[in-house]
Amino acid sequence: MIAALGSTTLLGSTTLLGAVPAAAQPGCSRQVAPPPPVDSSEAPAPGVPAAPPLPVPDPPVGGPRMGECGLVLPAGAPAPPAGISSMSWLIADADSGEVLAADDPHARNRPASTLKLLTALLAADQLPPDRVVVGTRDDADQDGSRVGIGPGGRYTVRQLLTGLFLASGNDAAHALAVALGGVAQTVKQMNELAAKLGALDTRAATPSGLDGPGMSASAYDLALAFRQVLNRPLLVELLGTRQADFPGYGDRPGFVVNNDNTLLRTYPGALGGKTGFTDDARHTQLDAARRGGRRLMVVLMRGEQRPVSMSEQAARLLDYGFTLPSGSPVGRLVDEAEPPEAAETGPGLTPGALPAPPDAGAHATAQSSTSRAHEAGVALWIGLAVTVLAVLGSLAARRRHR
Repeated sequence: MIAALGSTTLLGSTTLLGAVPAAAQPGCSRQVAPPPPVDSSEAPAPGVPAAPPLPVPDPPVGGPRMGECGLVLPAGAPAPPAGISSMSWLIADADSGEVLAADDPHARNRPASTLKLLTALLAADQLPPDRVVVGTRDDADQDGSRVGIGPGGRYTVRQLLTGLFLASGNDAAHALAVALGGVAQTVKQMNELAAKLGALDTRAATPSGLDGPGMSASAYDLALAFRQVLNRPLLVELLGTRQADFPGYGDRPGFVVNNDNTLLRTYPGALGGKTGFTDDARHTQLDAARRGGRRLMVVLMRGEQRPVSMSEQAARLLDYGFTLPSGSPVGRLVDEAEPPEAAETGPGLTPGALPAPPDAGAHATAQSSTSRAHEAGVALWIGLAVTVLAVLGSLAARRRHR
């Protein structure tokens, strides 16, 4: 179950539209689809069509101002801090759900390893923390950042979640996905969870955040998932863990895993967060902190480490957020998705237009960097088909990531 779901719902129904959904604000093309990939990580498997853009909800989820594609600030607020290279960001109160400030909050970008939040939520809800999972060669061979799972190693779900958060372990993400019923089933559930939360910019293609066909998220959507994580005591504990012992395997001894989140060591009141990087996503980052009885969180997408590091950008935005008063939000983080009404269908995409996926035996290996196949309501079955296509395509090749 999703513990934090409440009464707030997203505004309006989801509408199926064509390749350029009309709900996107004029001049806000980034609300339609992420920028083109720089490599072949999102190339579908042979015979699999490219996933179409997700519908753009109209009105925007979270309130009218969440549909703006520039700075979204309260009236009279000071300018945001200098040095923010991230193309999209959002500051929100984790408890009230008030969005305090944002920049292009529904711009669609690739999430990289911040997508692991959805995997963690599924695991925390469905798997007992003391359940033992046996590592496999497939786990160990995952591309990119790994915590160090080995074949035959025995790991509790809690330990796998530790490796997921502290080391951004793609091996841990894979092991958890297998325990949840397999990679394809987990990706399907990730997209169902995103739809349930109202994260309608999100399409997961992999459990780890490795780039894959159709991968998409937004700062607003990641804030929805991050807020859920911050309402789970176990996950909050792991986010704030600076180091932990991790089991070895075979004749290899156990070792210490250090948290790669810089703000845990440098920012007063830091609660933890998650970083990500792929060549296509660039840098992504989530952080949360407590000050003066408030818990604020910040999401940054498609940023760069120079001239100002992503951690420093997050710190500056948190500082800025704590100067903004509560009670004057520019939007709200919804608690759940509104039950969809009848969907409209534009000329660019009709139900049933997606061809059936090829036989699953045509899989290749995953290609991306680090770190939806869903549509709401009557379009949900189309999203399921896209999920299958995304998983097939994401197994096509590999590349560097974190």
